[in-house]
Amino acid sequence: MKKLIAAIAIMGLTMFSQTIVAQDSLDNQTVEEMLAEEGLDPTELMAEETPGLHSQLKTKFVDGNPAFMSLVAIVLVLGLTLCIERIVYLTLSEINAKKLLKDIDAKVEQGDVEGAKELCRNTRGPVASVCYQGLMHIKEPIDDVERSIMSYGTVQVANMEKGCSWIKLFIALAPSLGFLGTVIGMVMAFDQIQELGDINPTIVASGMKVALITTIFGIVVAVILQLFYNYIVSKIEHLTSQMEESAVTLLDTITQFKRSRNDE
Repeated sequence: MKKLIAAIAIMGLTMFSQTIVAQDSLDNQTVEEMLAEEGLDPTELMAEETPGLHSQLKTKFVDGNPAFMSLVAIVLVLGLTLCIERIVYLTLSEINAKKLLKDIDAKVEQGDVEGAKELCRNTRGPVASVCYQGLMHIKEPIDDVERSIMSYGTVQVANMEKGCSWIKLFIALAPSLGFLGTVIGMVMAFDQIQELGDINPTIVASGMKVALITTIFGIVVAVILQLFYNYIVSKIEHLTSQMEESAVTLLDTITQFKRSRNDE
């Protein structure tokens, strides 16, 4: 009995959906026939009714008051410029640290310290620079070598974080400018209401449009820059961990090198 009821329900839903689809197709066909009688092309009307993304953004930019929207746009351009520069710099700084340390260890075991230094000089990135700094002080006590590596590693981290403070400033500045546009838009609306002496919905709507569009644009810019900033921070953390691991490995290599020389 349950199976029969389920089958009847499924058949009813199928017939209902087919009726709806047939009705929609009939309505569409009727509309197309009416447009054809008027000598209009339905495809052209659809193209006119759906403007492109560029025209929509341009319209919203003008509606949100170009003065305030331009400030937020400048923040977006400057922030993206710094983000792209940092991403390119950090991407070029990434190397195969394990292979580099393996080659350095092989050369140091053979007593070819100058060859290990040359290998570090010919390799880009902060990991190679830190290793070169340690090899420069290989003849000094191990504590001095470690201190030199840690100090130089701090300098490399600062170089990787260069410009990040400006990106954080732009992330905070974008919504602030949007909120400034919001407040000014509301003030403009109230000034117009005061001049006319009447609450006109059109005036209130125009002021609210400026207020809301600038706020939305500022928040969108902040979100975009925040995503890029988090990606940059993740790359910096990855390179920093590589430097720390490489420093530990290099110190072990230098320690073994000193022990072998003392045994001789």
